[in-house]
Amino acid sequence: MRWWIILIVGLVVATIYSVIDCAMIPANRVRGLKKPAWIAIILLLPVLGVVLWFTIGRARAGQEAKPRLAPDDDPAFIGTLGRDREQDERIRRLEEELASLDSDAPNPDVTGKATPTPDDSPDGSAGHSPDESGRTDA
Repeated sequence: MRWWIILIVGLVVATIYSVIDCAMIPANRVRGLKKPAWIAIILLLPVLGVVLWFTIGRARAGQEAKPRLAPDDDPAFIGTLGRDREQDERIRRLEEELASLDSDAPNPDVTGKATPTPDDSPDGSAGHSPDESGRTDA
């Protein structure tokens, strides 16, 4: 019976210490959740909450938890926006270049072979068909 009383008193003292520690610690040393959430966890889960607070929630004295910044306040995120714009512009230019190359190429027919246009003939005569002797009728 005596051990139970000592255990309960120790648990109450640890819980009170954890709540006060969580409430008084600077916000930049709180990891994972915000302070009110940690206080609720400590109070609702007496043993587990205290253990979680000291292992996960509280950064050590020399450490600072990463600041929670909105994307528009984060310099690293803002730096990626310029790179994304540059990359999008480069992709757009390459697509335009490919489209211009495709428009210059002869049109393939269904078999995949290039279809000769009326101006294209093997002997250089445009639009004239050779007769049996190989001469063109011009």
